[in-house]
Formats: sequence, C-alpha cells, structure tokens
Amino acid sequence: MCSGGESDRQPGRFSAGRLPDRQGWLVDRWLHGSDESTVDAVLANGMTSLMGLWTEVRAHLEWIRDYNGSAARPVSFYGIDLSGSNSSLLPSLDAVAAFLAEADPERELDPLIRETAARFAAASPFSIASVATSYGNLAPERQDALTAALARLTHRLTGHRLEYVRRTSAEAYEHALRAIHLAAVLDVNAQAMLGQDLQAVLANRDAAIADNVEWILRRQDRILLAAHNGHVQRWPTVAAPGRPPASSMGMHLADRLGKDYVVIGMTTGGGLTFNLGPGFFKGELLAEQGPPEPDSLDALMDASCDRPFAVDLRQLSPEDTAAVGAIRRHRHGIYYPEVDPLDAFDLIVHFPETTAAHLDHGAVASSPPEVRRPSNRACESGRAEPDGSCGNEE
Repeated sequence: MCSGGESDRQPGRFSAGRLPDRQGWLVDRWLHGSDESTVDAVLANGMTSLMGLWTEVRAHLEWIRDYNGSAARPVSFYGIDLSGSNSSLLPSLDAVAAFLAEADPERELDPLIRETAARFAAASPFSIASVATSYGNLAPERQDALTAALARLTHRLTGHRLEYVRRTSAEAYEHALRAIHLAAVLDVNAQAMLGQDLQAVLANRDAAIADNVEWILRRQDRILLAAHNGHVQRWPTVAAPGRPPASSMGMHLADRLGKDYVVIGMTTGGGLTFNLGPGFFKGELLAEQGPPEPDSLDALMDASCDRPFAVDLRQLSPEDTAAVGAIRRHRHGIYYPEVDPLDAFDLIVHFPETTAAHLDHGAVASSPPEVRRPSNRACESGRAEPDGSCGNEE
C-alpha cells in the first residue's frame, strides 16, 4: 500500500476549513486584499478553536494572499463550523445585527437577545466547559425567551426576504440567514449540553456543518474541505468513548452529493497531537499519542511504510482490500471508535510521526487574555514550539 511522490504545489480554487462560518468571512476578505486587518488579528479573530495560533497557518494564509494578488482565478476561503468555538452565539448575532442595521434600521435587534447569549458565551475552548453551567444558571423563562426570540428573528428574515435583498444584496441576506440558523443551533446545543446529551450536540453540529458546505457549493463548483476524520468520514461519529454515535457531516454530504463527495482520511504512527485531557486547560496544548494500538487502521498503515504516503482505497489489490476490510477501529486522538475504512474513506494519507506546530507570537498576542495565558505557558514549557519568543502573559 506504500506509495507517494513529489507534486507541484498548486492551490485549489476554493478552500473550506473547519472554522466558524462567521469568522471565516474575515479570513476570506483578508486573502482577497479587501480587509485592512493585520495578519495577527486575522489569525486571532478569524479562526477560533485555537486554529490560528500557529506559524504554519500564518505561512499558509500569506501564501494564498500572495497567490491571489496576481491569480486569474483567486482562491476563496470559507468557514464551515459553528461560531465562537462551537459555544458562543455572539459572532452570529453580531452579524445579524449588522445586517439589520442596514436592511431594517427602524427595527433593531432586541438587545435582550445578545445580553442573554452573552451570559453563557465562551471566549475560547479554555472556557467551553463552563457553557452548560452558565446556561443552567439562567432562569428557565430566560432560556425559553431566547429560543423564542431566535425563532421570531429567523421568521422575520425569511418573511422580509424580498425587501431586505432589495435594500442590501442577495449575498448579504444569505450570510445573515446562515448566521441566524447557526445561532439557533448553538442555542439548542447549549440546552443539550445542560442535559449532557452529547449525541444531540454532535448530531446538530455535523448537520449544520453539512448545511454550510452545501451553501458554499451553491456558490462554487468545487471545494477542498478540511476537517477531522470524525467529521468527514462516511460513518457515524462519536463525541467520546462509550457515547452513542451520531450521523457525521460526511454521511450527510455523501447522501446529498453521492460520488461527488470524495473522502481523504488520515492515519498516524505516533508523535504529538492535540491534548484532549485536563492538562489542556493548564496550557498543555499537545500530548504524546504513542504508537497505534494493534488491529487499528493506523497500525495497519504504519506497518506498511516508514515514510509519509497516500493510498487510494478504491484501487487496492484483492489482498490489500481484504486487509483493510478486516479493520474495524481508527484512532481519534486518545480513543479508537468503530469504523469500516472501505465505507468511510476513499483515500488515506499516513504520517509515521506528527510533530509540534510552532506557536505564533503575533497571533497569541492578539488573542483574548484567556487564550494568551495558557498559550504562553505552553510556549515557555516547550510543549508547543515557539516562533522564537513567547508573548507577555496578562
């Protein structure tokens, strides 16, 4: 199964990443040269879930922006995930408020909606664990009032579509409509988190991501979609060991797109990965994942080659098809959920070892204090390689 080779570095026309839909617009504007924000601000505010804190991401965005400067067909960039690290309605609500200020200035967004949402909004993944508690501290009447207000706002946007499009633009209207839909999903997920229904949280999230991807495909003919194996696979995904599975984004897209949806999964032999344990909240951003467990897809791929390679599962020999088909586990960080690789993926890219990315000083310095503090501790501890200096803890 071991194969590979060199290829020219050419960008696809459109790129979609597992970033919040609302924040992704900032990245896209910057890549097209239509936003005057610094790259530090774009990394810190255009990418949540800490995805913008790394020098490798800076280099990737700067490369695309340089390419777009002279390209006949520039690369566009979209976010596909829920806003605010999957835990805050505020970015989506602010987008809707900005739209209504232009489309319907005499009927402003009720400030109580944002005030209520701010009571349980997490500023970053470091405070996401507090969302359920903060939401639970709201009076049930306040929770219900928020849900009802979001429903009324959704119907207001759909009912006044013709007037709003005439006063703004079809694209601005569609952005606002997507934003309010995502805010409603986040509201429902806060309720599910309070009830510890992680299956519902995951099902709602992946269905919303699939809707975002479909929305993008109505505007573009082809995209490169980057997300976790658990999202892209054509197989049920799980939030944690022992939890019931939920339909993944990949299952939704396969149902809607058929063979036009091609899935590239990833396996690893060892090295560093994102820390899913309690040490994360202390600034231990990365953790050793160790060698793959026997009888897993990662172990099979790691045993077949000692260098990075890609393999097309659709073109395997009968012997290799039988070997892959016998596998029923695939590493997701620290656990191994069930999967049928031949159903879940079309291709696999394998890395014998994953190494630490480099924390980006400028991005960290432009981030909120609750991100700067643990990031600086990670920088100083050497668990994530710094780019030459650590930011000032505040």
